[in-house]
Amino acid sequence: MNKEDFFIKQFNKNSKIIGDDGAVVGEFIYSNDAFFENVHFKRDWFSLKQIAKKAMLVNISDAIAMNAKPKYALLTVAIPKNYSKKDMKSLASGFLEVAKKYNIEIIGGDTISNTKLDISVTIISKTKKPILRSGIKQNDYLCYTGDLGSCKKDLNTLLCGGKISDSSKFIEPKLKAKFFYEISKYVNASMDISDGLFFELERMSKQSKKGFKFFYYISKNIGCSGEEYELLFSFSPKDRIKIEKVAKKHNVKLNIFARAVKGKFKSDCKNHHFE
Repeated sequence: MNKEDFFIKQFNKNSKIIGDDGAVVGEFIYSNDAFFENVHFKRDWFSLKQIAKKAMLVNISDAIAMNAKPKYALLTVAIPKNYSKKDMKSLASGFLEVAKKYNIEIIGGDTISNTKLDISVTIISKTKKPILRSGIKQNDYLCYTGDLGSCKKDLNTLLCGGKISDSSKFIEPKLKAKFFYEISKYVNASMDISDGLFFELERMSKQSKKGFKFFYYISKNIGCSGEEYELLFSFSPKDRIKIEKVAKKHNVKLNIFARAVKGKFKSDCKNHHFE
């Protein structure tokens, strides 16, 4: 068991809510993500506006994957002492741009002085039908959206001192909210791909108590690529045509790659947390 799983397990003993992208309490879903300098990003990789936008988007991605509409946001921002008013306006503009796009009201939080830029975002969302990781049914198809692998490639480029395009998904995740909300009635289980396809499949396998029979080979460059924020979900084969029709409408690429079977799945990707 890695350190992250070990730590979370200390709280699982007393809570049946922990274990998904967000915590379901009634019709509300609460999700939280940290975005820390020199852990999740280096300052010279992003503009301040891009940093704020990604910090919001990775959290909204959790809400979408659970079929929830984001309503409110709480921001905790640790700001370096040398940041100017112009810097803080740039940072704020990123939060505000994403909040406006997704009709989110920023209702508070906290700010402190720090030696580096650290951000924690809490999103409060609402749903009548939360979709969990535990809902995979026997013989369900497993599917992910878009293309995987580019974020791992772009991160390696940045770590080697290179430059990447501002259009990279590593800079700004491309969320597919309208598509997913429309297909949600056909989806049995879902989550977003933040730590890599294989790592997320292991999480879904544990929660749903299912294994997976792959239809084709998926390389580690694709399966272990984190920071993708594509959607991973399961559905009954009888609903395939309906889902494909919605995907075509929203110009979303679907990759149906496996079927749910008895057993369990374990990822052999390197965990990028706590290294």
